Amino acid sequence: MIDHLVYAAPELDAAVDEIEQRFGVRAAGGGQHLGLGTHNRLLALGKRTYLEIIAPDPGQPEPDLPRPFGVDGVTTPGLVGWAITCDDIDQARTAAATAGFDPGAVIDGQRRTASGDVLRWRLTSNALTGGVVPFLISWGDTPSPAISAPPGLVLESVHVEHPEPALITSCLHALGASVEVRSAPEPALVAVISGHELR
Repeated sequence: MIDHLVYAAPELDAAVDEIEQRFGVRAAGGGQHLGLGTHNRLLALGKRTYLEIIAPDPGQPEPDLPRPFGVDGVTTPGLVGWAITCDDIDQARTAAATAGFDPGAVIDGQRRTASGDVLRWRLTSNALTGGVVPFLISWGDTPSPAISAPPGLVLESVHVEHPEPALITSCLHALGASVEVRSAPEPALVAVISGHELR
């Protein structure tokens, strides 16, 4: 099951404005990814699926490592990654590696909300680079952020475009993701949300 899509931008408020103009719903919630130098806002795309809008956080010092999803180099907003939810991330990671794709080590993530609460989750390290191959995420006892994100949108479909579709299809199958992969000159993640295409 798709947990969330990641939409990166150079500046968060401008991206939130742009998404609201396109889709008619304003992203809210989210917070700061402490130590990573990013912050985000969210929109629900279903009961347990959401859109994360992420950007560099000017309220944090420069991080020691590059920001996740290639956010440091983003000049034009767009989809840069996606996550598949799982209950037992260690088992899912091992199964993917056995099937031919290693999504990387399982690492801990956290975010401070506007109210000061800290949300925690676990994810595979391929999340740090983003891309058309999804990462695995497990929320444990933490409720899905989709529950509290502004509602009103529906994720209708997702597909991947890539110059080597067979390679990407193999990675997706290893992760248990069944989405269409289309041949294209450049890699892209494409979603249809409430009748509108988002790349």
